[in-house]
Amino acid sequence: MPRTERRQQMATTSAAGHPLPYDTYREAIERETRRFAEVVRGADPARAVPACPDWALADLTRHVGSLQRWFCALLTRRVQEPPRSREVELGMPEDVRELADWVAAGVPEVAAVLRDTDPGAAMWAWGEDQHARFWARRMLHETLVHRVDAERAVGGEPDVDPVLAADGVDEFLVNLPYAGIFAPGVTKLRGDGETLAFRCTGGDGASGGQWRVRLDPDGFRLLTRTSGDTASEPDTVAVHGPAEDLLLLLYGRRSYQEPVFDVSGDVTVLDRWFAHTAF
Repeated sequence: MPRTERRQQMATTSAAGHPLPYDTYREAIERETRRFAEVVRGADPARAVPACPDWALADLTRHVGSLQRWFCALLTRRVQEPPRSREVELGMPEDVRELADWVAAGVPEVAAVLRDTDPGAAMWAWGEDQHARFWARRMLHETLVHRVDAERAVGGEPDVDPVLAADGVDEFLVNLPYAGIFAPGVTKLRGDGETLAFRCTGGDGASGGQWRVRLDPDGFRLLTRTSGDTASEPDTVAVHGPAEDLLLLLYGRRSYQEPVFDVSGDVTVLDRWFAHTAF
């Protein structure tokens, strides 16, 4: 589906408190990055990360630190078209034991770049929102989910702010139609009008919400983003769960078969969804 048509459809949805204020993203990125660094500091860099097959903690740490620096470069340059190169000065240490400090050392630069950025400045982004704020929101949820990955890898019990988690659900579903550039399976997600509902339970306002998606022969589209149940007829399948669990479900970190989720309807549609949205 053309980008313009997608945007027109997105404009008909209710934002349900999302995105969050720009300063919320700025402050949360700093907290989540420092927390990530604390988790991996002193841990075995060779420890496997179950959520990221074939990755060890060292790989995950390199990824988080590199991606933040790359996003900062994009924001500093205010790029107006897809970059042809991802070359950026990383200053990455050779000793894997220094990677946690390297990630933490990048926090002041990230904070400065975000502070000096006009969130409404027009710039290229691979997702729905073609403004600088897209990258702050993306940076937060990338960091947050990988912080959870790291904590789970070392045997911790992660917790996620439900307001941030609900916004992460929104960010994932809003941008998923554009993710085919790096997740080709998304482009093959089609159907015959089946609808899926993802609803956050145990919260309201920014920490709640319901998102309804329809699978059509030419692709899929987000129908509604609301703070309550607005469906005029039953959905083909619906998943209800706490915001933090729903976020991890969409990112493939949890299974809808876990008891924390209340699932109703045709689960084969859910199976098709997750088979095409994994990346």
